[in-house]
Amino acid sequence: MKKVIAIVVLFVGFAFTANAQKVKTVALEQTPGEFTQKKITLSEGTYIFEIANNNVGHNVGFVLAPKSDTKKHIKEAYVTKPVANNSKSTSKKVTLAKGEYVYFCPLNPTPQYTLVVE
Repeated sequence: MKKVIAIVVLFVGFAFTANAQKVKTVALEQTPGEFTQKKITLSEGTYIFEIANNNVGHNVGFVLAPKSDTKKHIKEAYVTKPVANNSKSTSKKVTLAKGEYVYFCPLNPTPQYTLVVE
């Protein structure tokens, strides 16, 4: 019985490890009035967005939306807290399907940039 429990625990551990490896981090940097990355191309998958505030002088945020409806924000992509000057914050996990998206910051404010998922 102990062997069966050990095997089950080991299997569950591998499943969690494999799932954790599938989440990738996309690091984006904001400077006053813009993102330094103007266009991003990604594969379908699950991502966490890490937003860096590089001396903007006030809090910034992050918005991701389908290009076809820029008012339909993907709420999981919002940073978990406003990004203070010269610091970083991350989003929750976001699963992206093929298509075109836009990203921007209404607090900075920045233009809308293109994110393509292939």
